[in-house]
Amino acid sequence: GSLWFIVNKQRALPANYVPAGLRQPAIRLRASGSSEMLLRDETATAVEQMTAAAAKQGINLMLVSGYRSYGLQQSVYGGNVAREGQAGADQTSARPGHSEHQTGLAADLGSTNRFCELETCFGQTPEGRWLVAHAHEFGFVVRYPDGKQAIVGYTYEPWHMRYAGDRKSVV
Repeated sequence: GSLWFIVNKQRALPANYVPAGLRQPAIRLRASGSSEMLLRDETATAVEQMTAAAAKQGINLMLVSGYRSYGLQQSVYGGNVAREGQAGADQTSARPGHSEHQTGLAADLGSTNRFCELETCFGQTPEGRWLVAHAHEFGFVVRYPDGKQAIVGYTYEPWHMRYAGDRKSVV
């Protein structure tokens, strides 16, 4: 249940892992009612606070993707393999069990106008620039930053936020 566990290409979750306390955040959603619109409670609260703060500055964010079960990630990864080949998919998509989305701590965010949704150009939108400047204030990091593929293992994803906890939980 720790916020600080690491899931990446080398560290996997069991196929049957489902985080406790999943809920739908009270924000705009890409697909209301989808299991992908769930986040762990503390992540949902932080994303609600962050989107409210952004809205006060004219930045309109929505949840594009949150929790993904092992089975759903199998489907996502399989689709990417079909389109890009396995080598290509491994640069842009986590294998089942290796996705931060399965933790309930990852949130793909986008603009409510859906411009550049899940595309690298999102980083150049007002919403993407706002997230880079402010996500840390709410306990989030841009998990796959530009120019860090050799370190993080995936291509740049300016929309992929990973909740690490607020500063009070770190101190």
